[in-house]
Amino acid sequence: MSPILVRPVREQLEHDRIIRLLHAKSRRRFEAGMNPGNERNVPVGTGPASVYPDLVLLSQERGRKLQAIVEVETGESVNHLEALAQWAHFAKLRAPFHLYVPSGMVEVARRLCEDNQVVVNEFWSYHTIGDEVRFTLVHRAREAPAGKERDAGTARRKPVPPPKRAVRSAAKTAAKRTVKKSAPRRQKRK
Repeated sequence: MSPILVRPVREQLEHDRIIRLLHAKSRRRFEAGMNPGNERNVPVGTGPASVYPDLVLLSQERGRKLQAIVEVETGESVNHLEALAQWAHFAKLRAPFHLYVPSGMVEVARRLCEDNQVVVNEFWSYHTIGDEVRFTLVHRAREAPAGKERDAGTARRKPVPPPKRAVRSAAKTAAKRTVKKSAPRRQKRK
């Protein structure tokens, strides 16, 4: 359960609305499950160690592999307790962790992530204009951090040796140079 036991009603409604918007938006590319409010619909993990992020994105393929975990925060929930109780656990899972915070709380959330060594793969801000919610990408990690590689085989790949043709062609050009030097030079016509 979140360290924020009771979120103000207005913020809880905004929180759940944003989760529903992101759910609808991500259903095009993923099989998405959501856990708005205190609902526990889609867990990540099994048994007592399972966690319930706001949005769980799974691949649409047969294996339904976990693709990303999304956590939405409001102004009240961007705090040190939330960072330790939820963000730190989500960042340790084997899926990219996406964090959505209000525009005014971006710097606070960024500082909390740095202070608590929370690795966020995508950091988004949002703000509302009337009934419309706008999302802005603040930060995207370039590559997966150490220990979070998606494919174990990618870390063990051997460097590709240069093709043998390149070696042969270098030897041929060296042989041609020696042949050209020994041949008499022709004079240019004017």
